[in-house]
Amino acid sequence: MTASDRDDGRFSYEGLDRVIHERARLSVLTSLVAHPKGLPFPDLKRLCGLTDGNLSRHLAVLSEADFVTLQKGFAQNRPQTVCRLTASGRQRFIGYLGVLEQVVRDAAEAAESGPESGRRGLDPATKPA
Repeated sequence: MTASDRDDGRFSYEGLDRVIHERARLSVLTSLVAHPKGLPFPDLKRLCGLTDGNLSRHLAVLSEADFVTLQKGFAQNRPQTVCRLTASGRQRFIGYLGVLEQVVRDAAEAAESGPESGRRGLDPATKPA
């Protein structure tokens, strides 16, 4: 077995779920994992820096994939939607974070062991700007 054979697929990271990996959905899930009782739509929108339409669309994708539930009701006689992670959504998100941790470890290891620690062509006495 050659070194090339051992490295086949080493950096493929199958656990990087495309449903989660989009920036806005990653923000939504991170916000919800920090709030196990859920968040009202306006609070989630504020935390993630999204518009109503963007958040609605991302929540629809996450709901369809069974990451979140949307509970519609009323608070102080006003309509309110509360967003929560599902149990399976929480498990899948935690698994995704484990894969991200592996990506960071592998990238750091590759940078440290790469040619001149990844600083090819730089004079070691100078620092990058």
